Amino acid sequence: MLKERVLSAIVLIALVLCALFLFTPFYFALALGLVATLGMWEWTQFARFKQPLARFCLAAFLGSFVFLWLYTEGNYLNAGRVFENYLPLLLINSVAWWGLALLLVITYPLSAKFWSKNKPLQLLFAFSTLIPFITAVLRLRLERYTQDAHHGLFLLLYVFVLVWAADSGAYFAGRAFGKHKLAPKVSPGKTWEGVLGGLLTAVFLAFIFLHFSGETLLGERNMSGFIVLSVATVAISVLGDLTESMFKREAGIKDSSQLIPGHGGILDRIDSLTAAVPFFTYFYFFLLFVI
Repeated sequence: MLKERVLSAIVLIALVLCALFLFTPFYFALALGLVATLGMWEWTQFARFKQPLARFCLAAFLGSFVFLWLYTEGNYLNAGRVFENYLPLLLINSVAWWGLALLLVITYPLSAKFWSKNKPLQLLFAFSTLIPFITAVLRLRLERYTQDAHHGLFLLLYVFVLVWAADSGAYFAGRAFGKHKLAPKVSPGKTWEGVLGGLLTAVFLAFIFLHFSGETLLGERNMSGFIVLSVATVAISVLGDLTESMFKREAGIKDSSQLIPGHGGILDRIDSLTAAVPFFTYFYFFLLFVI
């Protein structure tokens, strides 16, 4: 089992690095679309679609929508421009969705009676999670793309590393000090002490990145505001994890799928990022200049 997990992790990391460093913006966007399509296929389990054909058709619908959407934007993407007319609206929708998700998690299992058997609502949750995630990743990746093709890559990797490191910090802090359950009806293994460990890891990592990157991350933004945003992004990433755990618990499944041997499914790997990346992107580009 451990060998399988390690091999899968190596292959997964290699694929991600290839997509980040070798793909043009358009093909990178298509790779994201594939991830979202597989995520949609997994999400159909949460919405209680049992027939493989129905699950395939729903995933194919999202995949076709994303492909056609990205295809029409291909020239703009390669020029470093990302959905300029409606990006803020998509990101605001994402922030609003995660605000609703927080309410659903806090009130679970009572909240489940409103959405558990409502398939259209569950699919709306999926779109509100996956579509803003794609656009936010692209917006970060293509920041200043025509001036410096790797600037946005550094920004995107910062968010990824921030979330992954905080998750590790939360794990070790929870193992060492965890006593008070965070959301026992949703994810019994998570503790408040673990969350605190993750937040402290985020603060430490933000200072480290700022020390070595200088204005690369900040630009004209306020340092204290950036650190607060980094910590808030980690807090939101926990919500992403809890929300998927809530949906899986209600659907009676342990993993979203077995697509990644030893690791579960696509959603199991990106659940925290689907909340963290749109949240960070919205506040980084549209509000930090005001703070």
